[in-house]
Amino acid sequence: GILSIEQLISRVGVIGVTLMALLSGFGAVNCPYTYMSYFLRNVTDADILALERRLLQTMDMIVSKKKRIAVAHRTMFQRGEVHNKSTGFWGMIKSVTTSVQGSENLSLIQQEVDALEELSRQLFLETADLHATKERIEYSKTFQGKYFNFLGYFFSIYCVWKIFMATINIVFDRVGKTDPVTRGIEITVNYLGIQFDVKFWSQHISFILVGIIIVTSIRGLLITLTKFFYAISSSKSSNVIVLLLAQIMGMYFVSSVLLIRMSMPLEYRTIITEVLGEL
Repeated sequence: GILSIEQLISRVGVIGVTLMALLSGFGAVNCPYTYMSYFLRNVTDADILALERRLLQTMDMIVSKKKRIAVAHRTMFQRGEVHNKSTGFWGMIKSVTTSVQGSENLSLIQQEVDALEELSRQLFLETADLHATKERIEYSKTFQGKYFNFLGYFFSIYCVWKIFMATINIVFDRVGKTDPVTRGIEITVNYLGIQFDVKFWSQHISFILVGIIIVTSIRGLLITLTKFFYAISSSKSSNVIVLLLAQIMGMYFVSSVLLIRMSMPLEYRTIITEVLGEL
């Protein structure tokens, strides 16, 4: 029926799985780009100093032109007082012509100041980006940076493999019978030829892996949503945002349960399938 668990979870799961796919796609691109040294551009101290020198020169030009504007305003104000004291037809014409010429010069200088201020903003952002890149280069030389660099390559290859296998499963309508942990342990045991209780250890490793996936995925979701809500939140929209967060978390949890079945051994996967229905 319409109110059955299978119908409700299937509809909630569509939204949740779509949200997980969006976050996973963003993370699959952003994480290697952030941690892999391959994407780092070469930045030296000379580049940073040259850009900072250009920024300082631009700021000096802005200050000098604003000073010229202030001096011109002061001069025009003083001339205006003198012209107000002078009377007659020629005094009126002289005051009008000088004020028009002064305003044209001031508008031209103000346009130059606006252009220089926009240039200074761009130079400042580029300088900050160079400093951040320099820090990333220094971090990549540490042991932790090399570790994350290796993980970036590993998960990039893993991501491409998952896309390839998911495409094959969709095209040929296949459903995996063995979870990745059990399959990996079987391949390792057969390749090395050692004695190993695959069934016992695959259960424990699978549950540990599932726990790590749940904790890290929900943590990543909360961090991403917190940044988004900080950007759009206000005193009037706080209650709506909390309600929306609760709805998204519920959908995300249900979708996690649906997708994590493939990382569990067959007997436990069957139990979850009996509870949720044949989704």
